[in-house]
Amino acid sequence: MSSSATSDAQPPLRIRGAALRRGERELWAGLDLDVEPGEFIAVLGPSGSGKTTLLRAILGLEHLSAGTIETSGRRVERRGNRHIGYVPQQRPLPPETALRGRDLVTLGVTGHKFGFSLPSRRDRERVDVLVADVGAEGFADRPVGELSGGEQQRLRIGQAIADDPGLLLCDEPLTSLDLANQQAIVALIDRHRRQRGTGVLFVTHDINPVLDV
Repeated sequence: MSSSATSDAQPPLRIRGAALRRGERELWAGLDLDVEPGEFIAVLGPSGSGKTTLLRAILGLEHLSAGTIETSGRRVERRGNRHIGYVPQQRPLPPETALRGRDLVTLGVTGHKFGFSLPSRRDRERVDVLVADVGAEGFADRPVGELSGGEQQRLRIGQAIADDPGLLLCDEPLTSLDLANQQAIVALIDRHRRQRGTGVLFVTHDINPVLDV
């Protein structure tokens, strides 16, 4: 577990009295939730029930109708938060995408820097560590558009954990993956949670792949 996770007295996520309305429709209300360091919480529900909207609110991309959201003791802001990692749904990248697998991970390491610059030696070393952590050494130098859905999703996890976030938001990351890849992705996220003390909020419509964690 990282020292930052153990020394920070504030939970990675604290939600109090939160509600979100779109027009006449209230997606959810009266939401109180804490995610503690190293805790894995699954958010279940059918399509359209507001699961992804909850993650967007935590990321500062949706305005609450009521209540507050804090991450590591700070109110959520729109300008981004390096204490939060985000793993999106698995959507295949086009074959012509002009990136290697490791370039996708590099965006997580250098994406907070302003302007264009080549990765430093320290950045490249960090990318190498992340690629190894997600088991992507065998395909990290191939064009990302040629990789399987499971391989692309491993790289997205590497990108999401680049800043060693205290909170990892996973938005149905198992979509369109076969059973073996679902199990591999869940195991990878769970291992990082246990080793680094990361709080995980895992959105899914199917509880079965995460029952063991």
